[in-house]
Amino acid sequence: MKTHLNQNQATYGPQQYKTFTGALDAFFHQECPQLGGARTRQVLVQSILDMVNQFYPQTNHLRPGQITWTTVHKEEKASYGKSISQSQLTSVILDLVRPVDIMERSNGKLLREMKREATARLFTQAYEQKGCLTNAEVAILLKIAPATVGKYIREWEAEHDCLLPRRGTIHDLGPTLTHKKIIIRKLFLERKTVEQVQRETYHSPDAIHRYIHTFRQVLLCRQKGLSHQEIAFAIKMSSRLVEEYQNLIDEMIQEFHSLEFILNLEIPT
Repeated sequence: MKTHLNQNQATYGPQQYKTFTGALDAFFHQECPQLGGARTRQVLVQSILDMVNQFYPQTNHLRPGQITWTTVHKEEKASYGKSISQSQLTSVILDLVRPVDIMERSNGKLLREMKREATARLFTQAYEQKGCLTNAEVAILLKIAPATVGKYIREWEAEHDCLLPRRGTIHDLGPTLTHKKIIIRKLFLERKTVEQVQRETYHSPDAIHRYIHTFRQVLLCRQKGLSHQEIAFAIKMSSRLVEEYQNLIDEMIQEFHSLEFILNLEIPT
């Protein structure tokens, strides 16, 4: 039985199919009837529309030298074996080339120094927009090797005594010791609070407290004379992770010539 349409529906109803969402709904209705009814199509159309908005954000005010880039959201919970297809993504706008870069290059600034600064800038800009870049992404953007990006990061962090907000440190991925070392030193030696360290290292309070707890565990086990393998078994940590903390303790002992001194260190609340 045909449904009777009033004059307004007959006149204006067809116009809805001239929009992107309307045309997409009509496409699924005609070409993919097995998907289901109108409600199912609406959910699917809205999901596609959300993806289009995410991957193709408005660029009306995009300046020359800026680009849009899709990366992992900084609030995404990392876990072993989790793929990008299972991760929350977000789009960010990055300054790949700034007007000042052209002026500085024309005045003789070294390209290496400019790329090192760009490395730090891209990580920071992405984080400020709730993104979380990896070394590989920055390597692609700057057309350099990931190893070079890693070198620029180490140099920049050592010079500025703070961490860059990259995915490897924020989500605690990879075998790097750098972020743990900087956090422990800021807490125990520079006498900074957890809140201060959180701001300076882009780590959550939970992550910082986890480092403190593990560091103290390894310290106490080492004081009791446990071997490397025994420590890993006792605190239920991987041998690699225990080795990272052992190396950090060795550096601190070399600096202060006393394990007891390190054991007595307290952190501000």
